[in-house]
Amino acid sequence: MGGLSIWHWLVVLLVVVLIFGTKKLRNMGSDLGGAVKGFKEGMREGGEAPQAAESAKVADQSTSDKETIDVQAKQKN
Repeated sequence: MGGLSIWHWLVVLLVVVLIFGTKKLRNMGSDLGGAVKGFKEGMREGGEAPQAAESAKVADQSTSDKETIDVQAKQKN
């Protein structure tokens, strides 16, 4: 009743392959690999995002200053 031997794992693998099929297992593997890759890229970009967002914010302010029209509001009587 201890740990599982290699033969137990082979039987479990065989049952999983028979239930799901190799094509579905391959698709699940590639989806899992893509998710891990996307997560790693997101974590890498997460450290760079505040700097990029700050520079974009400064750029937006400089362009919005050029487009701003200063007017005075008049009060109706």
